[in-house]
Amino acid sequence: MNRPRRPSLALVGTGGTIAGAGTAPEGGMSAAYQSAVVGADALVAGVPALARLAELRAEQLLQIDSADFTDALLLRLARRVAELCARDDVDGVVITHGTDTMEESAYFLHLTVRSSKPIVLTGAMRPATALAADGPANLLHAVAVAAHPSSAGRGVLVVMNEEIHSARDVAKVHAARLDAFASPHGPLGLVAEGAPRWYRALTRPHTTASDFDIAALDALPLVGVVTSHGNMRAEIHDAWVAQGARAIVHAGFGGGTVPDYLKARLAALRARGVLLVRASRTGAGALVRNANADDDAHGWVVTDDQNPPRARLLAALALTRTQDAQAIQRLFNSY
Repeated sequence: MNRPRRPSLALVGTGGTIAGAGTAPEGGMSAAYQSAVVGADALVAGVPALARLAELRAEQLLQIDSADFTDALLLRLARRVAELCARDDVDGVVITHGTDTMEESAYFLHLTVRSSKPIVLTGAMRPATALAADGPANLLHAVAVAAHPSSAGRGVLVVMNEEIHSARDVAKVHAARLDAFASPHGPLGLVAEGAPRWYRALTRPHTTASDFDIAALDALPLVGVVTSHGNMRAEIHDAWVAQGARAIVHAGFGGGTVPDYLKARLAALRARGVLLVRASRTGAGALVRNANADDDAHGWVVTDDQNPPRARLLAALALTRTQDAQAIQRLFNSY
């Protein structure tokens, strides 16, 4: 009797806590550890149950703390994932990644890798040497999701703590807990009994329906993020422009509010051709155009519910296609 063929998955290691080793005394958690020291092959070998789910081919693309991701490295990751997805002998891709910038990498892949094959990111909040390490279970669940045929066509996914999140929504919302990742509209599904269970679907364009394609991207324009606080200084925005930023995401108070004492300076930057994107420092909630500022008069762009890190990436991608603020606003409304 022929056994059904196991899916063939590529596992791409990039480092992070899941590849970390602790230096704390025995029984310690994750307060003292070095990230990105365990190789992708060792991660796979440490979870023997993976072999029952898929044929895994591991490769070490990067070995870094995810805080060290740059746009150049992000482009490199996206190109490699696109190459793997284009192969007939690869049914899906799993990426082990540090949690600090996982949401940004996931969102970028979600918008630029034109493949319907499952692409799943996972990581860990505790290194492998910590008591009750979460990395092995997260990796097992990520592979289970990537190997399942129902995961195709859902865009890039993040699997953490038995939850399946869309890259369009997910964010790291806690510094230490195992349930550090959450989505404002809830997860797409859960991992139960070793398989995904889906409860909602994404309606915004992604991957094969995206306007963006990693194959057409050589570099990303510089986009800065400035987070609001009391007693701000406009010179921070000026400093980004001096470094060559073509857009600034202003992470404003509440619904994206810009203080009155900054409006004239930001309007002047827009007059010089710098795109200004109003977002919310809260990280969630849809913004309303012309509610807290005269966006039409200033030529500013307003996010829908994209948080500031996602707004930075979407603005950079948009600027590779157009300089027109109205066209960029339509992209923010669509994605």
